[in-house]
Amino acid sequence: MPFVLSLGSNVGNSAAVLRDAVDWLVESDDVEITGVSSLYRTAPVGGVEQPDYLNAVVAGRTELSASDLLALCQRIEQAHGRTRDVRWGPRTLDLDVLRFGDVVSDDPRLTLPHPRAHERAFVLVPWFEVDADASVPGRGRVADLLGAVGTDGVRLAGDADWPFGRPGGDRG
Repeated sequence: MPFVLSLGSNVGNSAAVLRDAVDWLVESDDVEITGVSSLYRTAPVGGVEQPDYLNAVVAGRTELSASDLLALCQRIEQAHGRTRDVRWGPRTLDLDVLRFGDVVSDDPRLTLPHPRAHERAFVLVPWFEVDADASVPGRGRVADLLGAVGTDGVRLAGDADWPFGRPGGDRG
């Protein structure tokens, strides 16, 4: 099943944490990575005072179920010291399942597609980079959604050590 994940971090050495998270996914026997975006620096959302984030998107394929993919993401988060103390607060690592095939689900444990992906430039910009023809089930094409929200506040993190995406060549 094709999937798309978003990755974010704003605590510690965020570029290193995100690189390591991608490596965990690449090395997983249950996941095939088909694309990794460039790394983007973005302002936080949600109103909590905190540093800027580094964000990226990973696309791939898996035979895992959606809940097993979520469990893998949560194991990777936990291995990187993720805590869930403050909603939309700072975090060492945040992995979100944006899309899992064409599955649409209101399950509170894993809502698919991600309920806010279509309105967040920090998700749509790297997603468009990885797959310009992508769509969000029930919401429309990523390109159209990106046109509606704009790209303000999303900029390439060219100063970060990131071997994926445009600046360093795609390893995915």
